[in-house]
Amino acid sequence: MVIGASGLIGSVVAARLRRDGHAIVAVGRSGDAAVRLDLRAATTPEAWLPHLAGIDTVVNCAGVLQDSPRDSTAALHRDMPAALWQACGAAGVRRVVHVSALGVDRGGVTRFSLTKREGDDALAASPLEWVILRPSVVVGRAAYGGSALFRGLASLPVLPVPAGTGRVDVVQLDDVAETVARLVEPGAVARIALELAGPDRLSFPEIVAAYRRWLGWKPALVLNVPDWLIGLAFRTGDLLAWLGWRPPIRTTARRELRRGAVGDGDAWRKATGIEPQSLDAALAAHPASVQERWFSRLYPLKPLALGVFALFWLLTGLIALGPGYSRASHLVANGAGDVGDAAVIAAALADIAVACGIVWRPTARLALRAALGLSLAYLAAGTILRPELWSDPLGPLTKIFPILALNLLCLAILDER
Repeated sequence: MVIGASGLIGSVVAARLRRDGHAIVAVGRSGDAAVRLDLRAATTPEAWLPHLAGIDTVVNCAGVLQDSPRDSTAALHRDMPAALWQACGAAGVRRVVHVSALGVDRGGVTRFSLTKREGDDALAASPLEWVILRPSVVVGRAAYGGSALFRGLASLPVLPVPAGTGRVDVVQLDDVAETVARLVEPGAVARIALELAGPDRLSFPEIVAAYRRWLGWKPALVLNVPDWLIGLAFRTGDLLAWLGWRPPIRTTARRELRRGAVGDGDAWRKATGIEPQSLDAALAAHPASVQERWFSRLYPLKPLALGVFALFWLLTGLIALGPGYSRASHLVANGAGDVGDAAVIAAALADIAVACGIVWRPTARLALRAALGLSLAYLAAGTILRPELWSDPLGPLTKIFPILALNLLCLAILDER
C-alpha cells in the first residue's frame, strides 16, 4: 500500500514499485487511486483495517506543508499515522516505510516539523519493522511545490533573494523512489531512520542558477529583497492557502528555508548502496525541452493571470452597479425595454460571483467555465441588442475575444499537479 499516491513523491514511488512487479494499492485523493480516503479523517485504526487485508508493506508518503481549510498538519503527520501504525500491527503488516523530513528530529521550528516528528516517534515506539526516511528538499522531473518553484524562479530575468536562507542538500526524487524500492524488499535494514541528503550543499540562488543553466538561459540578475517585502509575499501565500490554493511560498516554507535542510547521507548510502545524484548531473541526464521552458515561464504567470482575470470580473460588476449603472441601464434599455435595469443588476451580480468563484480554489474551474459562458452570452446579447457596438472605435465587443483567450488559458493551466 502506498499512501499519498497522488502526490509528488507517492506517485513516483508507486510507479517505481509497480515496475519491480509489486502489486500496489494506491491510497490518495485523486480519482485514479484504488482507495480514495480523506486522510484528515482517517485517524482511527478502524478507518484503515478494511484496506490492509493482504497488505504486507505500507509506504506512507502523505504530507502537507501548512494548515489550511484543505489541510491539517496534525491530522496528516501525527493522528493519521498513529492510527495507521496501530492498524498495521493488528493486520499483520510486515513492514512500514515512512517518508518524513530532514531535520525534524533536531527540533521543530514550525507545525510542519513538529507534527512530522510526532508521527516519527509514534512509529519508532511501535513493534513494527519500520524505516523512517528523512529527505532534504526533493526535486525531480515532475514539478510540484519546491521543484516547480525553482523552475518558475529560473524563468525570471531578475532573481529575488530573501535574506537569511539556509543551505540545502538537494535530493533527487528518483533517488528517493529507488531507496523505497530497495527498502521494501525482505531482508532490508529495519528500525532505522535515514537522512536522505544529496551530495550538493547549495544556497537558494545556486539551486535556481542550476535550473536556469539547464533551461539554456543566461545568468539572472540577483536582487536582495527587503525582509518586509519577502514577509508580505509569504503572508500573501498564507492567504491564498486559506482560499484553498497550495502555493509553495508560505510562512512555513520561509521558516524552514531559514533553517535550511542539510544532513549526513552516509548511513543512507551504506544501508542501500545508493550513490545520490548531484543536481547538475540529474538535470544533464534529461535535457530541458520546450515543454519545460513553457512551464517555467507560465508558472509565475499563473497567479498573475488568475488574479487579473478575477479582478476584471469584480470591477466590471462593481462599476456596473456603481458609477456606470446609468450608462449600462441606458445601453440595455434601448433593446430590452422595461427589463433593462433588472438585466444590468443581474449581470453585475453574476460578474461579481464569477470573481469570487475564481479566487476560491474549490470553485475556480466552475467559475472559469461560467465566465466563458457569460462572455459568449454578452457577445450574443450585444450583437442582437446593440449591433452598432461592433463599429465603436473602443471595441467593446471585439475586446471580448482576448477575454475569451485569457479565460481558456486560465482553464488550461489551472491544475496544480
